[in-house]
Amino acid sequence: MTPINRSTPLAPLACALMIASCAASPPPSVTPPRLTLPREAVTPCRLDRLPEAATLADLETSYMARGLALAECDAARRLAVETLRAERALQDRWR
Repeated sequence: MTPINRSTPLAPLACALMIASCAASPPPSVTPPRLTLPREAVTPCRLDRLPEAATLADLETSYMARGLALAECDAARRLAVETLRAERALQDRWR
């Protein structure tokens, strides 16, 4: 018969005590800091569309409008990313 180590029966009890002590700890009383995203960062991007019977002038106008919309959309995306990074930095300092 294989001898049983004396600490083997105690291992489940130790694990149960560790889990119970974590479950009994109260949640943090203060919520972590959160930043609100600017309105520009959450507004969906709209791209210009050509009319049914497009002319060369419509094409050029739409080309310029799409370029402007893409630049605005990229700026809004950058703003959202910067806000998210700032929020994460605040939460890291809070912890």
